Amino acid sequence: MTTTEQGTAAPTGPSAGWHRLRVARVRPLTDDAVALTLDLPDGPADAFAHRPGQHVTVRHVLHGTEIRRSYSICPPPFGRPELRLVVKRLGSGGFAEYAMTVLRAGETLDVAPPTGAFGLVEHPGAHQVMVAAGSGITPLLPMAAAALRADPRCRVSLIHTERTARSVLLADELADLKDAYVDRFQPLYLLTRETREAELLTGRLDATRLPALMRAVGAEPDGDTYFYLCGPWEMVTSVREALTAWGADPARTRVELFSAAPRDPAPPRAAPHGHRARITASFGGQTAVTAMTDQDRVVLDALLRARPDIPYSCREGLCGSCRAKVVHGSVTTGPQYVLGSAELAAGYTLACRARPETDETELDFDL
Repeated sequence: MTTTEQGTAAPTGPSAGWHRLRVARVRPLTDDAVALTLDLPDGPADAFAHRPGQHVTVRHVLHGTEIRRSYSICPPPFGRPELRLVVKRLGSGGFAEYAMTVLRAGETLDVAPPTGAFGLVEHPGAHQVMVAAGSGITPLLPMAAAALRADPRCRVSLIHTERTARSVLLADELADLKDAYVDRFQPLYLLTRETREAELLTGRLDATRLPALMRAVGAEPDGDTYFYLCGPWEMVTSVREALTAWGADPARTRVELFSAAPRDPAPPRAAPHGHRARITASFGGQTAVTAMTDQDRVVLDALLRARPDIPYSCREGLCGSCRAKVVHGSVTTGPQYVLGSAELAAGYTLACRARPETDETELDFDL
């Protein structure tokens, strides 16, 4: 995953602590993806209550090293609600390969409660236009199903770009959704490494092809149309720019990223006061105090020494798991893809992107 959307309501942060959840099923989806269904924990029924579009963080120790990954909650569109995560392998090693080759039903995973701001605009009768690349379909499928169930006047269009027909994730469930809402749900599949009969549906999604695809699904740049983009940085950035050039209002476009922008090879500028700044953090109703050292590049580095349970996942400013409000002092927030201008103005930051500007800085992860 990933995260996420610009300029919307503040994301809901995770409650303190982790839940050890049993893996109920491991279902192969494609040659490089599996679906993990997890048993919900005993205790409060709302511990994993979520809105369509939100994600959870999975923590696991692999070869002696703790890894964390964020995955969108993607229950099947029909049947009993499930806590299901779709894990796609993008390379060798890592949690995805472990999930595909080693993980079995009956084993357990540490999972943090749902978080994230990516989600549907509540606007009756709207045309919800969704654009997914690869595993970007995982938050959009439940969002599409929720919109179609809740609003009998809405339409949902999906443009899903993948390499080949064989690699399309959740194709059977998307087909079921089409059958159930044949007049209101229109999916189009754009394949980049396989030739389709329609030239429009063969090749990369770019600024030249986008207007024709919008016409194909009956989308208009204005009116009651909202756009949702989910995928890697390159796709989301190019499609968002193309939508703006086409005439769509940027305020009606919501995005979630599954990868960050290419890294700047230059090291980040050292933050003023960074070597002596004292950081106070409140999380889960408890407060801890620590100090930045010369080795700490961001606030999260210092906080984890004092509070290993501080929430985080991607460390790239993508998922929003480490969102906190600066209640005293000030920080510089580096490049990030979660917080909109209103949240930044209200004092929110991401601990994985924040560097202190004052000798005393206090963050609250519970606000």
